Amino acid sequence: MVNILSQFQLWYQAQPRAIRLLLTINVVVYLLWRVVFVHPEVTEFFVYLHLALNPAIPGILFEPWQLLTYSFLHLSGGMGGLLHILFNMMWMVWIGRDYERMYGPGRLFGIYVYGAVGGALLTVLLGALLPGMEMFTAIVHGASGAVLAIMTAVAIHHPQQRIGLMFIGVVRLIHVVIGFIALDILFISGGGTSVSAHLGGVVAGLIAGRVALNGGNPAPWADALFNRSTSSARFSQSSTSPSILQRMEERLAAKKKGASPRPEPKQTAQIYPMDVGRGKRMNETKAEVDRILDKISASGYESLTRKEKEVLLRESESD
Repeated sequence: MVNILSQFQLWYQAQPRAIRLLLTINVVVYLLWRVVFVHPEVTEFFVYLHLALNPAIPGILFEPWQLLTYSFLHLSGGMGGLLHILFNMMWMVWIGRDYERMYGPGRLFGIYVYGAVGGALLTVLLGALLPGMEMFTAIVHGASGAVLAIMTAVAIHHPQQRIGLMFIGVVRLIHVVIGFIALDILFISGGGTSVSAHLGGVVAGLIAGRVALNGGNPAPWADALFNRSTSSARFSQSSTSPSILQRMEERLAAKKKGASPRPEPKQTAQIYPMDVGRGKRMNETKAEVDRILDKISASGYESLTRKEKEVLLRESESD
């Protein structure tokens, strides 16, 4: 048992910041709901009425936080409820982990928020236009729309991204997203699933992915939010020497314009004999990172070997 807990702790600490944060909120809220608040009717009434998404008017007009809070709630009981949060978190980690390591925690967190809000807004809109259809007026909870936004954004930003699925084989991520949409439409009258929240999340992810594909940052506000927690020393270092993310974005932008990325500013410093070996190693590492970034701009992140991904991760964490 101790070994399992130790392995889980190591796995958890190895996850990037936004993934860790989103995992923690979702899982802790789920456990509190299932263990602590499972019986009191007052608590259940409050959560369903004020924290889950209530598409009916007035709903979000008086409680706009529902646009986001519902995406951290998995309220269904039994095995169905457990599978609901389990699959949402698995897909989020599986697809979002490498993306966050490449583009930072702010971007992934921002896309999650966009997916949640997009899914909520589409649900409220359809509920107002079609008040007689229960699928658009029922209370909504769960992270599915937000997770689908992440999957869609990654699929649009990296069109050649492929994943391996059991019993199916290796397929492009965009085809997986299309498959989920098709299943939603096919079983639209089955109940128990908020198709509108899923579709709203996909639309939000599509927009975020297109912005990123064109060289923009879909969530600068979230970057600023996460950057506030970094130390002043780390900020000072990154302001004088471009980070891996900045260097990669320059290469992608230069590739789209058909130009060469701007040369990095040269820094002058007094060199002592004892620093020569360290400086040589740093130059070799920088050259290796630049080679990997060039490979990404030419063939995409999925073209990297496992060793190249590890080098990129290690150096990005040290930036």
